[in-house]
Amino acid sequence: MRKKMKYVMGLSAAAIAAVILVAADHIDAPSTAGTTADIADFYAFEPSEGSDNTVFVVDLQSDVLPELAYGTFDEDVLVEINIDLDGDLVEDRVIQAIAKEGRMYFFGPVTPLQTGLNSEVYVDEVLGDVEISGASAIVETTSDGVSLFAGPRQDPFFFDFFQFNAVISPELESAPGGFLPPEEAADTFDGANTMSIIIEIPNSMLGTPTATNALGLTVYKTWVTTNKKQ
Repeated sequence: MRKKMKYVMGLSAAAIAAVILVAADHIDAPSTAGTTADIADFYAFEPSEGSDNTVFVVDLQSDVLPELAYGTFDEDVLVEINIDLDGDLVEDRVIQAIAKEGRMYFFGPVTPLQTGLNSEVYVDEVLGDVEISGASAIVETTSDGVSLFAGPRQDPFFFDFFQFNAVISPELESAPGGFLPPEEAADTFDGANTMSIIIEIPNSMLGTPTATNALGLTVYKTWVTTNKKQ
């Protein structure tokens, strides 16, 4: 029998149809900004062409500066990777991650008993766990061939934030030339970290993908949510 720990109220979400597609959602939900309930980026891709594995990368809490103490994962926040296998945009399989006392614990992939904003931790469906990394990366690989990581990583998002604000400013003269060319643009997030959760998992554990992306490749429809314990 599955034990239940209730998590309700979806706090933030980013969605993509994988493979090699990206969603970015930096500080989009004010109520979650500055916490690991805030989803910055979500990636899903094959680690190499023709691989039988899929990699999921969830970046949380952008702008974690290296000179400050490394961020920590909120132990009351459940991160859930949702996978739709039949095209109805309702999760058929979920992978869960939640932090506890310096480790990240993973559960699933499992068929959820409930869908939508309410979730429960499927503690009987253990996938594995890994020590949360600090300055040095720690990766744990399970006997099922699943690789797990949790900790700070360099923010991959290239964005000239200050020029963007100038462009959208009501005072049009603040950026008369619009966006700057790449060689002149400043990478505002350079040197900042996100708190990342990374899973590489065999496709055989996920189910058969049924979606097709713009490149004509068969892919998983997948999205990530964060939920707060109530």
